[in-house]
Amino acid sequence: MISLLLTAIHSFDRNNSLPPTVPFKCTVVMAARNRSVETIFVLLGFTDYPELQIPLFLVFLIMYIITVVGNLGMIIIIKINPKFHTPMYFFLSHLSFVDFCYSSIVTPKLLENLVMADKSIFYASCMLQYFLSCTAVVTESFLLAVMAYDRFVAICNPLLYSVAMSLRLCALLVAGSYLWGMFGPLVLLCYALQLNFFGYNVINHFFCEYTALIAVSSSDTHIPHLLLFGFATFNEVSTLLIILASYAFIFVTVLNIRSASGRRKAFSTCASHLTAITIFHGTILSLYCVPNSNNSRQTVKVASVFYTVVNPMLNPLIYSLRNKDVKDAFWKVIDTKVPSH
Repeated sequence: MISLLLTAIHSFDRNNSLPPTVPFKCTVVMAARNRSVETIFVLLGFTDYPELQIPLFLVFLIMYIITVVGNLGMIIIIKINPKFHTPMYFFLSHLSFVDFCYSSIVTPKLLENLVMADKSIFYASCMLQYFLSCTAVVTESFLLAVMAYDRFVAICNPLLYSVAMSLRLCALLVAGSYLWGMFGPLVLLCYALQLNFFGYNVINHFFCEYTALIAVSSSDTHIPHLLLFGFATFNEVSTLLIILASYAFIFVTVLNIRSASGRRKAFSTCASHLTAITIFHGTILSLYCVPNSNNSRQTVKVASVFYTVVNPMLNPLIYSLRNKDVKDAFWKVIDTKVPSH
């Protein structure tokens, strides 16, 4: 649904924008009624490498297809298989949903800009893309923390697992992740809406990322930058504390397991989750939780690819390739859908 909404908005933008005669030529669009200057943004993307536009388009298209198939496939497998109706897979299905939404918010516009000369996006579309993408990122960070807590209860208190991780608690944890995921980005959006943008604004990024967006404003952006730093730092510190504390207890518990096969199974259960955490949080920390960072815009764009495009693609692969039950369920679905001759 989110993908269709953004596609419709982008289509509206395309049909109502002036056709560019020269790429990135500054054009002023006058509103018919009040003759005020309409705000338009241009997403530069990876235009520094014109010879790579088509190869990048093909690479990102393949990655997007894998992301959509992998995450929707994971959701369907969990939904139709009663064996996966457990808290761990309940959280995993929501992680897959968030990854699918996030990729569908960012990647279609990225693909469009790689092959189209007109790279403009209207003010409302840009603000919407920022809000939805930021909401997805924050929600994912808290879902990963919830999944770490779930592994802690499962490994350290297995006899109490079904009682401790009740359906009501699981629903509250997921709902809380979504609600907090919307709250912070909404506050930042309110400040962004108060900034002044005039005419044609060139954003040196491939999507409406917050720091790149407010960088083109003529207003004082000191407060939005401070809010972003504080919000991102709070999210990272709080979620990583939960994750590190959970895995510290898990590590101690696993070391006390006498059976070598039992230790391997416990570590294998957590390995996929730790891999996803490292990729996701490593990128976010380097981009948003370092005050006065001297990262170049090109470095920021490349790093952003990891949590916007690569991570949503890798998550279903990480959780399925290291999970025998998921792989068995996948091949069982394939066997039932593909008739044997």
